[in-house]
Amino acid sequence: MDLLAAFRSFIRITELGSLSAVARETGATQPAISRQLAALEGHLGVRLIQRSTRSLTMTEDGRDLLNHARLVVEAVEEAEAVIDQRRGSPSGLVRLGCPSVFGRTYIVPHLGSMLARYPGLSVELVVSDNVSDLIQEGLDVAIRAGDITDVTLVARRLGTVSTVPVASVAYLEQYGEPAHPSELADHQCIVFTRSQRPGEWQLSGPEGPITVHVAGRFRSNHIDSVLAAVIAGQGIALVPLWMMREAVRGGLVRPILQNWQPRQFPISAVYPSRRFLAPRTRAVVDFLVEEFKHDPVLAEPTR
Repeated sequence: MDLLAAFRSFIRITELGSLSAVARETGATQPAISRQLAALEGHLGVRLIQRSTRSLTMTEDGRDLLNHARLVVEAVEEAEAVIDQRRGSPSGLVRLGCPSVFGRTYIVPHLGSMLARYPGLSVELVVSDNVSDLIQEGLDVAIRAGDITDVTLVARRLGTVSTVPVASVAYLEQYGEPAHPSELADHQCIVFTRSQRPGEWQLSGPEGPITVHVAGRFRSNHIDSVLAAVIAGQGIALVPLWMMREAVRGGLVRPILQNWQPRQFPISAVYPSRRFLAPRTRAVVDFLVEEFKHDPVLAEPTR
């Protein structure tokens, strides 16, 4: 039996609470993961997890083993990392989580350069617009927008992004361009329902900060749908400027209310706060920091 592999599977079973979830993550079958757990229990001579049709529950022996298994796996990973450092080039798989638009716009276009620089490196891009639990999702690093308040995470800033109101040129030609935020109430505003206050847009300008209540005939919880609706001329949306960068460059979309300062917030690479960061993960984070500091949209706030 591969004891290290069994320890890794056991850890992920406890984190995900499902044999089938571990099977999907590893590309194995659920029966294979079940046999691996049974083999580990047989090797140790104890029951680690009580299985039922609805749930998995760790036994007292399972809870005792979990801490030791984590120490063993972390020690092996640290030893592998030391060897990687001596070889001079990081290697192995890095699981990188990020929002869908950021992945398509920023991560994928830079992958070629990253992988060319580190021939031994592999990247699995895990795309989700939900805020993922890095440990539960098995992520080495993730991209997050906004302030990082989770004390269990370490954050490396990749840049600063601005949220601005935008509309298609066709929409503005048909309905006119608002000269003041208060005029947004007379326009079709496309609302992203997963924002903190979906129907309230906050801007700051010559008259100070202002909150505008907006509405429209289309709203969505999917940011790609919001962006597509803007380009299609369905209305005005308040979005991070980097999401519309290509459409702005192509002349399809235009930022409006230029005299009103957009809200700015950091975008960061975050990873679990552990005593040792694998060189392969550090290489990915360092690469992204270096690449994005030259990007005009992320490098400094846009007015």
